[in-house]
Amino acid sequence: MAYDFIPDNVSKYDNVYDVLKERGFIEQTTDDEGIRELLGKEKVKFYIGFDATADCLHVGHFMQVIIMMYMQKYGHTPVVLIGGGTTMLGDPSGRTDARPMMTTEEIDENGKQFKKLFDRFLEFDEEWKHIPGEGVLGKGGENKTPEAGKAICVNNADWLRNVNYLEFMRDVGKHFSVNEMLRAEAFKQRMEKGLSFLEFNYMLLQAYDFYCLARDIDCKIEFGGNDQWSNILAGRDLSRRLMGKDDYYGMTFSLLTKSDGTKMGKSQKGALWLRADRCSPYDFYQYWRNVDDADVNKCLRMLTFLPMEEVERLSALEGSEINHAKEVLAFEVTKLVHGEEEAKKAQEGARAAFGGGASKENIPTFEMDKAAFEGEGMGVITMIKEAGIVSSTSEGFRTVDQGGLTVAGEKVTDRKMMITADMFEDGELMVQKGKKTFKRIVLK
Repeated sequence: MAYDFIPDNVSKYDNVYDVLKERGFIEQTTDDEGIRELLGKEKVKFYIGFDATADCLHVGHFMQVIIMMYMQKYGHTPVVLIGGGTTMLGDPSGRTDARPMMTTEEIDENGKQFKKLFDRFLEFDEEWKHIPGEGVLGKGGENKTPEAGKAICVNNADWLRNVNYLEFMRDVGKHFSVNEMLRAEAFKQRMEKGLSFLEFNYMLLQAYDFYCLARDIDCKIEFGGNDQWSNILAGRDLSRRLMGKDDYYGMTFSLLTKSDGTKMGKSQKGALWLRADRCSPYDFYQYWRNVDDADVNKCLRMLTFLPMEEVERLSALEGSEINHAKEVLAFEVTKLVHGEEEAKKAQEGARAAFGGGASKENIPTFEMDKAAFEGEGMGVITMIKEAGIVSSTSEGFRTVDQGGLTVAGEKVTDRKMMITADMFEDGELMVQKGKKTFKRIVLK
């Protein structure tokens, strides 16, 4: 799969460490030269954990998926760890409040949905299975060696949900210093508002994950976002102590942020999800088409597989020409997530909405009953609320008051404006909110 997405000329380098460095992914490592040497001389198993806190991955997760795709392309074995166990506690890293508790049924269903998404980007050895060990320190294994070039999937529910707490504290907890843990950035952020003992245990569980994978399947590296640094260090250190070896490493990657430091991937409608039923290909495309000029280079480097020469050429465009680079970015990322056909439709829809002359059929459409517009018609605020253009009546009022609503090419100035059937041309009405949101209302 990764072979299909990533062209052979994506980089001039042969070592995937250099490729990731070139693309600007790597933020921190436990040993730059040690990791580079390891990745150059042998094919290794590495893992990234994903807590199943929702039923869909969003673009923040997608950075990790892309890194796994690069690693698979260069012959290494991605170990996708779904956190069926750790999700029951909730990771305090990067949080100012505690995560809501979820049932095991919700967590398991979310994990299944995660796996379906991973299947779109990585090729898995579906016959491979992890065999958990007996007790806390009992060695487990695998039913077979993974097929070369294929990813494998594990779920830490297999070794965490039934763990004996006293045995765990005696064999694992004794290796952790509370003083050192309290210095971790993940906990510092929570100390003012209160950190529960439940969350305090999270670092131990994530560290234990690394040890179990190191012990059972010879996994040597944990990757994660930069907010996972403290947890990764804990896992590396625990694995070294319990395994009596030094060849375990950690690496973190830059979070996907805008030039002003805020997180990227949040639209007006919420998170930028990777499933079409949660975020339409059109809305997904539009998000990347409208990124700030200063963020174009970073997005092209990290979210597309264009060769670096092309990334630099596009990023160097100035003035109105930078819009071409944004179109390329939006098309490439949408193609990767939703497929080429949907990317083309989204691009055509965007061009039509912004006056490019392409077919309007690909602009997001909402059907409404013709009868609702007969007689006096329907209030404009009611219409845009029902069509999902605004989320509330008050947002609709603000949009009109600020001059941000256009219907059939005319700016709306009256909150109480009525929309009637005769205003529809050939049964459709184009509505625009602000500069970037378009929707076609169609009568049925």
